[in-house]
Amino acid sequence: MTDRSAQPNARQAPGADEGWMAMALAEARSAAAAGEVPIGAVVVRDGALVAAAANRTVRDADATAHAETLALRAASRAVGGWRLDDCTLYVTLEPCAMCAGALVLARVSRVVFGAWDDKAGMAGSVGDILRHPRLNHRPEVRGGVLASECAAVLREFFRSRR
Repeated sequence: MTDRSAQPNARQAPGADEGWMAMALAEARSAAAAGEVPIGAVVVRDGALVAAAANRTVRDADATAHAETLALRAASRAVGGWRLDDCTLYVTLEPCAMCAGALVLARVSRVVFGAWDDKAGMAGSVGDILRHPRLNHRPEVRGGVLASECAAVLREFFRSRR
């Protein structure tokens, strides 16, 4: 559906996306340690960390407590508003429909994700909410950043539970 090569962004310093994704991976590992599906997200603005979160659906008994939505909520509190213009969200797994919709509504400028999700991904795998031509906001998207590392964390988590 979408080109799966990780394309660098001219606005980012070389390796910047990988460095922020490594931070999102640390969040994912903390989620795994807590028994949550290991997905982590960080929000960055002007080269500075604004918010970080890991999945908490089990702990919070809340289907909406995905890493992305929690990071967006924290970022909105940090910047003092719901519009996250000029922010980049880094997440270890391609966003689902709920999270992709929230990213569009929050006006996030860029979305960078690690592993592709062929079952529920909405940034090119199953569908593409982030770049849907009828929506009024379409963030720039880069997929596949540290994809093998992000996928390995998920594989190990589910392998240990089978």
